[in-house]
Amino acid sequence: MQKKKNALGRGLGALLEDSDTTSRKREELASDVAAVNIISEIPIEFVEVNPYQPRTHFDKEALDELAESIKTQGIIQPITVRRLSQNQYQLISGERRLQASKLAGLQNIPAYIRTADDQQLLEMALIENIQRENLNAIEIALSYQRLISECNLKQEELGDRVGKKRTTVNNYLRLLKLPPDIQLGIKNAQITMGHARALITIEDVDFQLNIYNKILSEELSVRKVEELVRAHQENKNDLKKAAIPKEDLSHDLKNVQHRLQSHFGTRVMVKNGKDNKGEIRIPYISHDDLNRILDLLNM
Repeated sequence: MQKKKNALGRGLGALLEDSDTTSRKREELASDVAAVNIISEIPIEFVEVNPYQPRTHFDKEALDELAESIKTQGIIQPITVRRLSQNQYQLISGERRLQASKLAGLQNIPAYIRTADDQQLLEMALIENIQRENLNAIEIALSYQRLISECNLKQEELGDRVGKKRTTVNNYLRLLKLPPDIQLGIKNAQITMGHARALITIEDVDFQLNIYNKILSEELSVRKVEELVRAHQENKNDLKKAAIPKEDLSHDLKNVQHRLQSHFGTRVMVKNGKDNKGEIRIPYISHDDLNRILDLLNM
């Protein structure tokens, strides 16, 4: 009987040990599940930066101001992270808040913990930053481009995700076709989105840069740039027409046209109609160009 009791005792002990082990595993699993999709205070040292962060520049003065606000008011809006392991988190959005919290000397930071794979992390980071942060137009354009190329989104899908019309998305993407100097001007707030949209319509890179430099040196308004671009396009169309001689233009009139073009340093259109009536057309691309032509006419 004693042997049976001991055997039974050992059996119960083993069973209880198994039960404790199973219970601990369940608690650990429940803890892991509970740690997701909630707002928690996590050690700031456990948070690593987001490798997909679309913002490339943070204003130091603005960060210092945010840090001072955090010291007095605390973090009003939690950052968003994904959990990599027990003591490791990766930032999804809120890098300004994270950096400012470090400057403020915080040890812990409130965080909304989410589950996400790498592609979802990229998509969430880009979209949340586009919607919440004051990105410059080039940073937005690059974020749109990454969403299209790396997240396999079409422009229509991208527009739905970021709450923008397809034409708006396309206008931003077209900025990436501008020369690097002009893109840098947009990033540094030297020119506005309105200036950039006017410059995009110019195919001639040299003329684009010429107008861009005039914007900087003469502080041209968007409307003025649009006028210059429109005049350039009209002149370009006129030059195309002038490049094809009219069949009714005589040899003598062709010579006159060539002489006028040499004299004014620009294309001149000579048109001849019925009864030898016609017109001479001298296009100009700016007020400065008009004044140059008037000087040649002694007017």
